Amino acid sequence: MAGQIQGKFAAVTGAASGIGWASAKAMLDEGATVVLVDRDAAALDKVCQGYPDRAKPLVIDLLDTQACKALVGEILALTGGTLDIFHANAGLYVGGDLVDADPDAIDRMLQLNVNVVMKNVRDVIKHMSPRKTGDIVVTSSLAAHYPTPWEPVYASSKWAIDCFVQTTRRQVFKDGLRVGSVSPGPVITALLSDWPEDKLAEAKVSGSLIDPVEIGEIIIFMLTRPRGMTIRDVVVMPTNFDL
Repeated sequence: MAGQIQGKFAAVTGAASGIGWASAKAMLDEGATVVLVDRDAAALDKVCQGYPDRAKPLVIDLLDTQACKALVGEILALTGGTLDIFHANAGLYVGGDLVDADPDAIDRMLQLNVNVVMKNVRDVIKHMSPRKTGDIVVTSSLAAHYPTPWEPVYASSKWAIDCFVQTTRRQVFKDGLRVGSVSPGPVITALLSDWPEDKLAEAKVSGSLIDPVEIGEIIIFMLTRPRGMTIRDVVVMPTNFDL
């Protein structure tokens, strides 16, 4: 049923591709005005073309500390001062053996996957709490629930952010805010380019990959429950994941 979040104002980080674009598109198709946040200006312009009035591109590199601090203010400037839905989705991936990982890549990934999410959500809460309503969704991962042996750095970042989501949710529900996460197994996105080649080949052969569109549909389900119900965490995996 189209129009389930008609008139709402939303923002999605990492919105130019993958899960971020699937989430933003699902919200746009349901009637929301969406600020699409990404550092790739060309990709943002391309995906926003089909929604000239309600898709609002915002080019920001969230790994830039000052730009990260300015995010919520920039979003509110584009929405007329209102933000009903925030999807913290932007992230990086580091896989493989820990001893082979580049320390600088570890720093970048932890900064974006953990620190940036915490700071963005903090600033969003400061806007939403006085209004006594709002939804915050964070992209976590199946790796937050299972100690995946070929991705100790990535999995650790998602275990951390899963704890953050659950503890923050318990702080802010009194203000009418809902905070939840979606934890997919392997999704067909650019992050898979960093997967170990043998693991990626196995996943393709066994049909163990998820289309991002499925995650967009799950997010709409989370957002459209009655206000007295919070979908705390959705763990979703391909049926063949355990093959």
